[in-house]
Amino acid sequence: VCKMADNQGPPAQQPNQQRTSGWQYVRSFLMQMVIFYFITSFFRGGQKQPVDDSGSPIQPSQNFFRFNDKLDLVVYISQLEDMARFSDNEVLWQLEGITYGSWDEGPSKDSTWTKSIEVVVPEAVQDNGSWWLHVFIKKAGTPVDPNEEYYDHQSVVHQKKMLTKYMKQRVHKTVNLLTGEPNLDTVTLADVDAPVEIISYWHPNLTLNLVADQTPWIRGAIPPPMDQFVIFDNTSDRQGYYPIVFLNDYWNLFQEYMPINETTKTLNLTLTFYPLSLFKFQMYAAMTTKNQWSELMGQGSQSDEEQDAVKQTLLDTNPYLLGLTMVVTLVHMVFEFLAFKNDIQFWKSRESIEGLSVRSVSFNVFQSLIVLLYILDNETSFVIIISCFVGLLIELWKITKVYKISIDRERYILGIFPRISFADHPSYVDSSTKEYDKMAFRYLGWTLFPLFICYGVYSLIYQEHKGWYSFVLGMCYGFLLTFGFITMTPQLFINYKLKSVAHLPWRMLTYKAFNTFIDDMFAFVIKMPTMYRIGCFRD
Repeated sequence: VCKMADNQGPPAQQPNQQRTSGWQYVRSFLMQMVIFYFITSFFRGGQKQPVDDSGSPIQPSQNFFRFNDKLDLVVYISQLEDMARFSDNEVLWQLEGITYGSWDEGPSKDSTWTKSIEVVVPEAVQDNGSWWLHVFIKKAGTPVDPNEEYYDHQSVVHQKKMLTKYMKQRVHKTVNLLTGEPNLDTVTLADVDAPVEIISYWHPNLTLNLVADQTPWIRGAIPPPMDQFVIFDNTSDRQGYYPIVFLNDYWNLFQEYMPINETTKTLNLTLTFYPLSLFKFQMYAAMTTKNQWSELMGQGSQSDEEQDAVKQTLLDTNPYLLGLTMVVTLVHMVFEFLAFKNDIQFWKSRESIEGLSVRSVSFNVFQSLIVLLYILDNETSFVIIISCFVGLLIELWKITKVYKISIDRERYILGIFPRISFADHPSYVDSSTKEYDKMAFRYLGWTLFPLFICYGVYSLIYQEHKGWYSFVLGMCYGFLLTFGFITMTPQLFINYKLKSVAHLPWRMLTYKAFNTFIDDMFAFVIKMPTMYRIGCFRD
């Protein structure tokens, strides 16, 4: 069934480009971890001493496996979830003489063992069948088969995991609008209207961890999420719990999974075994159950791409820089709130708009609308959608501060809607601001429109889109990110002509300046689309 292989499998498929910044994913990830910590702390604080049927307190249990016990590792691969007949399944990997609780064994003296295997794929697995990995850790000399003599169920711990992962088939839904075909020859375009097929995927890496733990756990008093992993056995006079065997695929990225089909004859599998401290395991356990809490709180679980962005950040970032990121994230959130608060206060108390570019305010409404429609078209996180929607409402509210809006109920549009008229604010008309604003936008148009046309032609010829609607949104969004800094020039032009900046919301601009500096720093640390990095540099 298997043979040794030196290679690590075919190269992983290239990931799809992320639509939102890694910074936003990390910030969301940290906030969810804080919420999860407080929830688990609440449950820990509210637990009482459990009692048995007679009303007596349940006594602490000991681990069946003691430190310095000699252990063996036996790994099977099977198409069955339950190992009924051991003789029908070949041993995939076997290690002997492992010392429980030791951290200085193995080839590299770090208690780490690695096995690279090339497995032959059965026809049933090629046809969307399941493939299971069965891991047994037993005391030396103890058989793993319950039918054998001298079998002791308290000396054997078994853990299983399905190696094949069922996910939606990756569909390439974008095409070149001029040719009607995708630009990449290696990608087959599936029917967008056809139902999405669920197929099996394979990842070539899996980590086997044995948690080094001698905690005297009390049955019924283990805080979540640890209570899901500690298994007690009370079937005999000797009561205790089994050591935790954790089949760890947390660092397996979504982009690295490869589909299994009838052409897949062999697959590479690299197994890594090493002990794991209780603290590190608790971190993994918290991350494993975090999505369940998110769904209960109505936030929904993260998509595979969002989880990949967080994991890639943790993998690629220096630990000290990651710690600094956590601190700076909190500062970034405070500055965002203060900028939002002062922006509202500035426009709420503003009686005169002399020196402010009214046309820039109107253009910001268009820009916020494009961003909102773009993220809705690209299935972005719900939290980001809400943030952009609130931003659009604020820009619409500013329109009521720079224009005199009146409703003419005697004249209707289509006989249904009353006509709404916009008039310039008196302070805007009476000053020279309107003249300078109009002049600045005229010069701006001479620059923007040729660039917009050129960018649209480039996007149409060289980029792929889901349709004409997505093309228009993508073109406008990309243009605003790339050349959006030009829209700041009308206000700069007015400042230059008036020889003053006293009319600007300085507190809000100061907080935004701090946040922009933070974004610029981490734009080259955290993985994010190149277009978003350009946007950070533009700001």
